[in-house]
Amino acid sequence: MHLTNSATAATVRHRRALRGTALAVGCALLFGLLAVLVTRHWQPLYRFDHGWIAETHSYARGHRAWTAAVQTLSDIGGTVTMRVLLAIAACWLWLIGARVLAGWAVAQALVGWGAQWALKLAFGRQRPSFTDPVSHAGGPAFPSGHAMASAITCAVLVGLFWPRAGRSGRIAACAVATAAVLTVGWTRIALGVHWPSDVLGGWLAAGFVLGAVTAAVELWCPGALARDIRRVNWRTRPRVQRVIAPSFRPARGDRPADGADHPDGAAL
Repeated sequence: MHLTNSATAATVRHRRALRGTALAVGCALLFGLLAVLVTRHWQPLYRFDHGWIAETHSYARGHRAWTAAVQTLSDIGGTVTMRVLLAIAACWLWLIGARVLAGWAVAQALVGWGAQWALKLAFGRQRPSFTDPVSHAGGPAFPSGHAMASAITCAVLVGLFWPRAGRSGRIAACAVATAAVLTVGWTRIALGVHWPSDVLGGWLAAGFVLGAVTAAVELWCPGALARDIRRVNWRTRPRVQRVIAPSFRPARGDRPADGADHPDGAAL
């Protein structure tokens, strides 16, 4: 029985590492293809990028209140906000003893930040330029840092929530995370500071980071992520039960006599 359980656990760990590797490789290949199309100014992509930017900039210029609201959303979903959220999650995980899981969250933030700037400097793509811009952003354009950071953060938070949620909770978490990632990416296009392909590149780069970091942690500390997830479940669920259970437990003096709560007067 022990050998069977060990073999099963090893298989699960290998599958998790393989899934991370597959995600990283798949996103890397797609990112590489997109990067080639961007650098070679592939005409269909070029027209798509410039068409979207021209339309969104024209609308933003004529609707200042709408533009201010979009700028606010972009600021809320900025890279600093996303990394602060990951830092808070990592601190909480560290305090409850899930040290490897905390390191995994920190690694996602740090590797994402490093990969973002390495890619930006490697490609050096110019941002959209207007004579009357509605927003400003510095640094190269490809890939979008906002899109990349929001995708990494939302995926990590959903991953932490996933084991403790039921089917409806998982669906809701994925829906909220997807809406947040799409909204942040769209604001960068609507403000005219990124091409649509920059945002797509940010999402693909985020997928590479998520998969690569997860696979690396699984290979470095086999089974540690699963153990920490079980530790998080153990540390959180009993507290919820201790808070909820007393409200359903009748006081000793208020407890009905034997048989008093049965229609026939017999004890249950």
